[in-house]
Amino acid sequence: MAQDKNTYPIMGETNPLHQSVYGPPQPGFVVPPPNYSQGPGGPYQPAADYGQPGFPPVGPGYAPGPYPQMPYPQGPYPQGPYQHGPGQQGFASDPMGNIGSPGYHGDVPPNYYDNDEFTNSGFEDKSIRQAFIRKVFMVLTVQLLVTFSFVAVFTFVDDAKRFVRQYPYLYYVSYAVFFVSLIVLSCCGDFRRKHPWNLIALSILTLSLSYMVGMIASFYDTDTVVMAVGITAVVCFTVVIFSLQSKYDFTSCHGVLFVCLIVLFLFSILCIFIRNKILHLVYASLGALLFTCFLAVDTQLLLGNKNLSLSPEEYIFAALNLYTDIIQIFIYILSIVGRSRE
Repeated sequence: MAQDKNTYPIMGETNPLHQSVYGPPQPGFVVPPPNYSQGPGGPYQPAADYGQPGFPPVGPGYAPGPYPQMPYPQGPYPQGPYQHGPGQQGFASDPMGNIGSPGYHGDVPPNYYDNDEFTNSGFEDKSIRQAFIRKVFMVLTVQLLVTFSFVAVFTFVDDAKRFVRQYPYLYYVSYAVFFVSLIVLSCCGDFRRKHPWNLIALSILTLSLSYMVGMIASFYDTDTVVMAVGITAVVCFTVVIFSLQSKYDFTSCHGVLFVCLIVLFLFSILCIFIRNKILHLVYASLGALLFTCFLAVDTQLLLGNKNLSLSPEEYIFAALNLYTDIIQIFIYILSIVGRSRE
């Protein structure tokens, strides 16, 4: 490797730059190289050897020494197993790690139906309950139409009045049929959920009770019957609307109302032996009030938004409860209006 003559003068040679500054050199005079160790910052540390073969010295003072090694070790880092954090596992057995979420089943996708957060939002139950209410009121409407059709016939048709008065035993037959049908539908849960036997039994009960109500109405004046029908319609409609909007839970009073029903039954036995107009008016008023409360309870059982509720499968039982409540209210109001007009 050649040296630059203007920078590093060699013994026995002349430097043109030196000649231009100091004049021609004297014979036998050799310009020594600069001494960098005499600088203002103190002597420089000799350069370290980078592991490459050094150049041969070109003069005195050019013997390069090895550079001082840095305090950091230059050797390879020790290789070891990767230290995992707490709760982690290696990739050898489970590439996805230990996933502790519910519904994770290893190498298959997680089943989101096992997650408790994906619960039923209630929309399906609400639609089922609405369909149940529509079905109950549809059956109830048909029952009331049949019953009040009998009442209208036995009230406005004179031949029908004479027929029921000529054959009074038919009243007791219809009462027996009604009682048997009521016991079967009320006590046999499996039977009233079997289609179409439940509808057949309910139809028999409706026809028998309709004949009984029509026969009772035939003993009253036409104006009295019409007035009783109107009052019954207003009372029942008001109670149903109030039960739908009220926040009070009438279903919690079901036991109290049952006790009151037993007391009313005993009161009716007393009225059989005591023929008194005032006593009969009190009895009819208490009966109308009691079955009005039963109508409120059965309406809230139908809605299902209180403490007690009916199953959507019990639409026959729900229609039966509402139907008997309305008919009982009509009979008691008819008795009140008839007694008051005497």
